[in-house]
Amino acid sequence: MSSAAGARLPGRIVLFCVFGFLYLPIAVLVLLSFNEAGLPTTWSGFSTKWYVALAGNSEILGAAWNTLVVAVAATLISTVLGTLLAIGMETRRRKSTGLEALAFAPMVIPDIVLAVALLTFFSRLNLTLGLHTIILSHVIFDLAFVCSIVRARLKHFDYSIVEASRDLGASGWTTFWRVTFPVLLPAIIAGALLAFTLSVDEFIIAFFTAGAGRSSITLPIQIYSMIRFGITPEINALATIVMGVSALALLISQWVNKEQMS
Repeated sequence: MSSAAGARLPGRIVLFCVFGFLYLPIAVLVLLSFNEAGLPTTWSGFSTKWYVALAGNSEILGAAWNTLVVAVAATLISTVLGTLLAIGMETRRRKSTGLEALAFAPMVIPDIVLAVALLTFFSRLNLTLGLHTIILSHVIFDLAFVCSIVRARLKHFDYSIVEASRDLGASGWTTFWRVTFPVLLPAIIAGALLAFTLSVDEFIIAFFTAGAGRSSITLPIQIYSMIRFGITPEINALATIVMGVSALALLISQWVNKEQMS
C-alpha cells in the first residue's frame, strides 16, 4: 500500500462511520417496514401488507392530503415571493447588512422559537388556527431558502443582456419574461423543490400552528400521534414513503441546481 493511500485510509474510515451513523437507522426503518410481524423488533419474513394497511387508513390518507395542500400552496407562494425578494435584494444599489440578516433569519432561528413567535402573532390577530396558518408559517420558513438559491444564480447573471434587451426597445415586463426569467428558471425550480421538501417534512412549526381538530393534521403530526401509542410497521411504512418523496424532491433540486450552475 502506498503512503498516499495509507494516509487517506483513516479519513475514509471516519467518513464511513459518520455515514453509517446517519443512514444505518434509516435503512433499518425501511427494512422493518416490510416486516411481516406486528412487532418492529422481530423479523418474520418479507411482506407488503403494512403498505396495504396504510393505503386503507382514512386518517393517514386525510393527513397526507393536508400535507400535500400545505406543501403545494406554501411552495407556490414562497417561490414567487422568494424570487422577487432575491431580485430586489440583488439589484439594490445600496447593500444593507441589516436587510440581509432580516431576510435570512428564518433559516438560522431555531424552529421552536419561530413556532412560538408565529403562534403568538396569530393569537394577537385573533386568527383561527388551521391549514391556512400552517401555510403562512411555512411560507415564512421556505421563503428564505428560495431567496438564497435564486440569489446564488443572480451572482453569475450577465446583466448586459438585460441592457441589450432594453436598448432594442423591449419593455421591462418583456425583458423579464423573455430574458431574465428563462435564465433564473433552473434556480427557481430548485428553490421550489427544496421548499416543497421542507414543507412536507416540517413538524414543529406545523404542530404549534395547526390548531385543534383533524382538519389541520399533517403527516408529521400524524406520525407523532401514532408513535405515542407504540411503533408498528405501519408507521415505518408511512415514514419510508415520506422519506422517499422528500429524498426524490431533494435529489431533483440538487440536479437542477447543478445543471444551472454549470
